[in-house]
Amino acid sequence: MKIKSLYITSLEPLSGTLFIGMGFMNILMRKVKNIAFFRPITLSKNDDSITSFMLKYYKLDMAYDQALGFSLDEVKSAAAKGKLNELTQNLIIKFKELEKKYDFIICEGIERSLLPSTFDFDINLEFARHLNTPIVNIISGKERTISEIADAVNIEANIIKNSDCTHFNTFINRLESNTLNELKQKRHELFPANLPIYMLPEIDELNSPTIEDIKNQLSCEFIFGKKEDLRRVVKQIRVVSTTIDTMLTFIKEGDLIITGGDRSDIILAAIMANSSNSYPMIAGILLCGNTLPKSSFLKLIEGFSKIPIPILSIEGDTISTISKVKDISPQIKPANERKIALISGLFSKYVDIEDIEKNIDTADVTASMTPNMFEYTLFELARKNRQKIVLPESSDDRILRSSEIVLRRNVADIILLGKPEDIKRKASSLGIDIKKAVIIEPEKSQFMEQYINDFYELRKSKGITIEQAREIVQDYSYFGTMMVYKGDADGMVSGAIHTTSDTVRPALQIIKTKPDISIISSIFFMCLDTKVLVYGDCAVNKDPSAEELAQIAISSADTAKSFGIAPKVAMLSYSTGNSGSGEEVEKVRLATKLAKEIRPDLLVEGPIQYDAAIDPTVAKTKLPDSKVAGQATVFIFPDLNTGNNTYKAVQRSSNALAIGPVLQGLKKPVNDLSRGCLVADIVNTIVITAIQANQIKTEQ
Repeated sequence: MKIKSLYITSLEPLSGTLFIGMGFMNILMRKVKNIAFFRPITLSKNDDSITSFMLKYYKLDMAYDQALGFSLDEVKSAAAKGKLNELTQNLIIKFKELEKKYDFIICEGIERSLLPSTFDFDINLEFARHLNTPIVNIISGKERTISEIADAVNIEANIIKNSDCTHFNTFINRLESNTLNELKQKRHELFPANLPIYMLPEIDELNSPTIEDIKNQLSCEFIFGKKEDLRRVVKQIRVVSTTIDTMLTFIKEGDLIITGGDRSDIILAAIMANSSNSYPMIAGILLCGNTLPKSSFLKLIEGFSKIPIPILSIEGDTISTISKVKDISPQIKPANERKIALISGLFSKYVDIEDIEKNIDTADVTASMTPNMFEYTLFELARKNRQKIVLPESSDDRILRSSEIVLRRNVADIILLGKPEDIKRKASSLGIDIKKAVIIEPEKSQFMEQYINDFYELRKSKGITIEQAREIVQDYSYFGTMMVYKGDADGMVSGAIHTTSDTVRPALQIIKTKPDISIISSIFFMCLDTKVLVYGDCAVNKDPSAEELAQIAISSADTAKSFGIAPKVAMLSYSTGNSGSGEEVEKVRLATKLAKEIRPDLLVEGPIQYDAAIDPTVAKTKLPDSKVAGQATVFIFPDLNTGNNTYKAVQRSSNALAIGPVLQGLKKPVNDLSRGCLVADIVNTIVITAIQANQIKTEQ
């Protein structure tokens, strides 16, 4: 029997319940429309950080108080008064209300170690049994032997079984690599054959605080640096009270330097070290001792155009500061995209997601796709068949930040073009990890001469000389496009610092369109509050003919379908059906006729006005018998002026996420970015490009 809720619980603190909860949420987001997060017991109902994170990051449609049952104090009080059964009944009522409204509920229990010793039972198991919710239990493998881990897993499995609870699966988390490998080898002799067990490695970064964690939890003053520098991870604490020469001999990557506020020499040396290619990148500086550098020195620092290191200040002496920093609890917040990407990548790498999906009721009740479902479907599609995506604009911070996220989430392999030393230094200065990326310096590449000759052969009929070919291919956009053409990369994403023509022109000259496609075009995925629509063409073709418009409609429908959106195509005009006439209306009417003739399998309606295409009420009046009107998912605009203005109006007026432009019709995928793109835009475009690359390979 498939299930519609899960109860995640652990006996121990710091075992990774949030980590596992996020993993299940990522699985559900691809299939389920309405998901609830519920914590039957929390330490405090006023400020539960886990609940706040889940509601905000996953954009769950529920109020904060809906997600909470009772505080630990309320549970203790009820138990002391003999009213635990009454409290449980109230909890069941609240849970059942969630079941009526939501398709799936993720419950997260409280750590058993936080319950009072007077409780001779596990309250989580009691609640899970009463809620009829299967248990996902987590065992920490940190600092445990193989036999200790095996005992813990088997004991908990028996406890869950004897509690009349359904045991969904067990996670063994925070395992050292050697222990993890040994457990995998001995799995069948250590654990019950019918118990699904997943093993996850210990990742130091997830247990390490960021500069922001230190700033917030210790109420530090942020003196210098950029806001994004607060995301840097602190790998170790380094107390510095020595000379500069001594300090420079022992600093390491990720150090938090703690020193007195009067040590201007140490501050300056740290700034210089982070600006030098000869030294590791320091995470930050924490000044203590109730002092700050003198005003003359502060003025000197303020004069730098860029401070390559965040600097905090705290009251108190060195000893108390060290103690406070060591007690910092690493936090995961919605803005901490680096850690979130790492968690997502690890879960997908070590967990059999398809096996879990088989046992979870993820059937969607409608054919529509919500933005959340769309986003998580994209990542899973890309992850299943990882592709190599080349990024020619490695000098841009956003490109490097998005590369790290893609690599951490294990959704694509990244190739960066540029000088390795420059890229690595910039990444280090940003506090990001791109070690898994392949870096190619085109000028020194072994492929350069071959690419030059191949480009010459492709373009010599156009009058290109070999000398001109050499000059052109040294342009990173052309070099990257040649990589895609030759199969050394599967796709390319560019445009963060280049124009659309800089990206599209090489693709048209080198890769060219598919044999059955007459025109390259583009679409935007418009992620609205409750659904994802496809808009085309809003970026490439200024005034397409009827024949070209028909081709754009067909390409857009195929693109929509390949990304899980059922295509119902609306050919937009200022007139619906036969209600109007004019040159532009006739163009759309002819384009609709041609699209239906070429692809009779597609649902295409036109000419049709936007309101009749999207609003069922209007559709009943204007086109009552149409299979598209009122439920269109693909909107084809008659020209670039209309399409570009409409997508931007919708984007800005409704706070919709516009993913694109996604180019369609090329033999191999190349996609363009807006020069004002955000990191999230680049990540989404890389993922889409990877999916396109795999689909093209499959078609071939």
